[in-house]
Amino acid sequence: MEQTLKFSDLGISAEILKSVEEMGYTQPSQIQTEAIPYVLAGRDVIGQAQTGTGKTAAFAIPIIDLVDPDFNKPQAIILCPTRELAVQVEGEFQKLSKHLRNINSVAIYGGESIDKQIRVLRKGVQIVVGTPGRVQDHIKRGTLKLEDVGIIVLDEADEMLDMGFRDDIEAILREMPEERQTVFFSATMPKPIMDLTKKFQKDPAIVKIDKKELTVSNIEQVYYEVKSSLRVDLMARLINVNEYSLSVVFCNTKRMTDEVTEKLAAHGILAEALHGDLSQAQRDKVMNKFRKGHCAVLVATDVAARGIDVDDVEAVFNFDLPLDEENYVHRIGRTGRAGKSGTAINFISGRRDSYKLRDLERFTKAAITQLAPPSLAELIQMKKDQLANDIQAKIAIEEDNQLFEETLGQLLANGLTMEQIALGLTKIALGDSVKKLREQNFSIEAGSDRRRGDSDSRGGRREFSRDGGRDGGRRGERGGRNDRFERGERSGRRERFDRSERGGRDAGPRGERAREANMARLFLNLGKKDRIRPNDIVGAIAGEAGVPGKSIGGIDIYDNFSFVDVPQKDAAHVIQVMKTNTIKGKSVNMEISKG
Repeated sequence: MEQTLKFSDLGISAEILKSVEEMGYTQPSQIQTEAIPYVLAGRDVIGQAQTGTGKTAAFAIPIIDLVDPDFNKPQAIILCPTRELAVQVEGEFQKLSKHLRNINSVAIYGGESIDKQIRVLRKGVQIVVGTPGRVQDHIKRGTLKLEDVGIIVLDEADEMLDMGFRDDIEAILREMPEERQTVFFSATMPKPIMDLTKKFQKDPAIVKIDKKELTVSNIEQVYYEVKSSLRVDLMARLINVNEYSLSVVFCNTKRMTDEVTEKLAAHGILAEALHGDLSQAQRDKVMNKFRKGHCAVLVATDVAARGIDVDDVEAVFNFDLPLDEENYVHRIGRTGRAGKSGTAINFISGRRDSYKLRDLERFTKAAITQLAPPSLAELIQMKKDQLANDIQAKIAIEEDNQLFEETLGQLLANGLTMEQIALGLTKIALGDSVKKLREQNFSIEAGSDRRRGDSDSRGGRREFSRDGGRDGGRRGERGGRNDRFERGERSGRRERFDRSERGGRDAGPRGERAREANMARLFLNLGKKDRIRPNDIVGAIAGEAGVPGKSIGGIDIYDNFSFVDVPQKDAAHVIQVMKTNTIKGKSVNMEISKG
């Protein structure tokens, strides 16, 4: 297709074209150019596209044109993995259908009153956007009937499967009329997705964005080696030096989002946490504050951040490196949007993070450059430059200067020289901030043998060779909870993970670990068949039960079940809390191991 193609060339209605113009779109993106004609023609579609490529409009525009505004029953269903994404997608439908009368849509999701949603559905809507679980709830209650639905879209299909929604998705698809249009959008196309397409689609058109378009070229990717305990200090310094107005910080656990938010506040930076423990009202409040610029930093987990669509995010911080490469691409795609440039900043500590970083480079086919932290001298220079600019700007303003000149005359009459007056005013303007900067000065020590360059050199953009410039950091320093995993040997179909900071533990008579004193062994009913990993188990126990990740011991994962060691004093609490929680969307049953 030609790059000069316009929305008017895609066969969409004049009313939608008007909405598209008002939303600031000029030319369709590749996914829109290729997918819209297929959806308008009634074809099943498989679309591979990242967040940020315009995929929402790729299915929303043709759906609005396809539904009958005079028939007030659900005609289109869009499934999304999270409530945030469902709200965002439904908001796009509202904007695009602005000039079409009688087109109504609703977002339905958990965490909001189901009675309120039932009232909206009874009033009548053509388009329903929702999470699989809540859509299923309405179907079972009879408040959402699918007999007139002609099209269903699975948005972020891979994420929904990862979150354990496969059974819900299949149940919903089986409820759909036989004659329907089925559209899948997914960042990746793993085997489970392809299995679903073969089962529920007919001769789908495949629209795939080239790999080079999956990574955003206008995002600068950099990293800093820094001790885990100093990451927040360095982040605060980078935010101040670069004067970022809006930033997103990603953490791997809910608990860490709260910790980072509190520590940023101690540095005087307005930050809000976004994670799964917040109610929908709290989430909406946080996102509204962030969009309006009432807080400078949003600290989020991967799942909670799905659907964040704010064009002016200047930087993304990976406080913890993500657990997989796909999440990395989703994370950094929060910046550099709408044709703007952005920066992705990664913090690493130790050899394991270094290896993971190299994997990310290979995956994104882009260099991630090492930078040296900005020095105290740079921060002071920044303050001096800022003061000089402020003074010049004030002088340039034409206003009544009589009051200020009288004050200056009074100071001169007291015997002060102009130089003394200027020095005193500069001290007033800079003194407190420079003092604070000196007090928060810290030394970045990520590895004893790393070449640090000239420590007195100015310019926070100093670069180091990744091959010859360091040895990966001290082995004894761990970069967060995930660095405490030590992969054990395989024994049959069992995978053994030892989280001891000392290295391996002595094996028992059957190759089992020897448990430490004061540790209890818990059995849980999930295993490799449920696609759970040690990270998932530790994240759930740490995030939901509040048990520090570093205190969780060895993990044994079998095909159908797993074992995890936790401190004896916490065992009963962990079992009780996890009864009402899930891991990767699966209900958890934990009990003291009888073995």
